[in-house]
Amino acid sequence: MNPPPPDPLSLLSSREPDTVGQWTRLPYRDGPRFNAADLHLHWPRLHVGQGLPTPPQGPLAEGWALYHSGDFERAAALGLAHAPDGLALANQATAIYANYLEPRESVRQALFKQVAERATAQLASDPDDCQALYWQAYALGRYSQGISVARALAQGLGTKVKGALEHLIALRPQHADAHVALAAFHAEVIDKVGSLVGRMTYGVRTDAAVSLFERGLQLNPHSASALIEYARGLLMLHGDSRMPEATRLYERAAHLEPADARERLDVELARAGLID
Repeated sequence: MNPPPPDPLSLLSSREPDTVGQWTRLPYRDGPRFNAADLHLHWPRLHVGQGLPTPPQGPLAEGWALYHSGDFERAAALGLAHAPDGLALANQATAIYANYLEPRESVRQALFKQVAERATAQLASDPDDCQALYWQAYALGRYSQGISVARALAQGLGTKVKGALEHLIALRPQHADAHVALAAFHAEVIDKVGSLVGRMTYGVRTDAAVSLFERGLQLNPHSASALIEYARGLLMLHGDSRMPEATRLYERAAHLEPADARERLDVELARAGLID
């Protein structure tokens, strides 16, 4: 009898140390700043894409204020110090920092591994943990892009990403970010393996991608990240024939007023994309 294939997540097992050196600081000084005392006033706008409940006053509220102000390193450290309740904060701060600001590719990948491993451990004890589902999928998706989507699909990581996001949407249909992430997954797979193989092997479809993008933007129309992902998705699905529409989406993102540091990074990314 042949042994069962290894779980794809075992391929991510990291021998990296917990510390990866000093994190790169946010390059902007003029963005929104928050404190724990008034964070609850801004919370609904800041978390419309995920629906995370407002944290009570205390260390975690301070950590979320640091995160939204762009101090991702201190936010992640504070979240880890208050695990398990702080793991959603630690995973979000780490993943967003790695995606937008970490210049060293090896460190970037190590950080995504850490987030994926922490989220996987959470799901082992609570398979319906919505934050763990999302950040596992996000980290695995970004890690997959770093090693190439085709290679990640061969390792079975794509199945993990798709399964986590579909389960999350079933649990929380109003989770805008999950809709956008699943739409981007459909588009990336189709772009890499083609629509026929993508549909037959991975269950991805062009119409499903567009529908998911549209639903994500309906749930959170002020998301610069969703607008950028939709623009990229249209180009992956249809090529340059959709360039005018993709450009309009980038322009919408570039003209948004960012609500926090992460949104500022997305707006600047959209502006840079228009220049390119």
